[in-house]
Amino acid sequence: MPKVNSYVDISTIDKEAKRDFIDRHSPFVHVEGEAIKGEKLKVKVRVGNEYVHPDDFDHYIAYVQLWDGDTFLAQVNFVPGVMGNKPNQAEVDFYIVPTKDKLKLNAMSYCTKHGLWQSETVEVNVIEKEPSNV
Repeated sequence: MPKVNSYVDISTIDKEAKRDFIDRHSPFVHVEGEAIKGEKLKVKVRVGNEYVHPDDFDHYIAYVQLWDGDTFLAQVNFVPGVMGNKPNQAEVDFYIVPTKDKLKLNAMSYCTKHGLWQSETVEVNVIEKEPSNV
């Protein structure tokens, strides 16, 4: 099994180079809107919060995955140069349809030089759609 790197609160790290290294490889999960059972939910995953990642032939983000606990939901693959061969933050919008009461969303990103990185888990409560009075 490959080593999985996890985000560490960069405010607790003294050396700027270490802060940059951790942040630019870590995926961050952002849920947009309210999670309603049976309806599309937008989940944005962004690799890097404060720092950008290289987009070189031998050093780039190869993929971003979205998980709900142990359930694999989706993956987006990148090729070198997709960010114009300039440092940037890979960003993906996933659209999922919740079917249970709670989501435990987690993202993974893979750097071709520094391996697999895991986000913190974002728990999302899913609400039932209110019946319409027709």
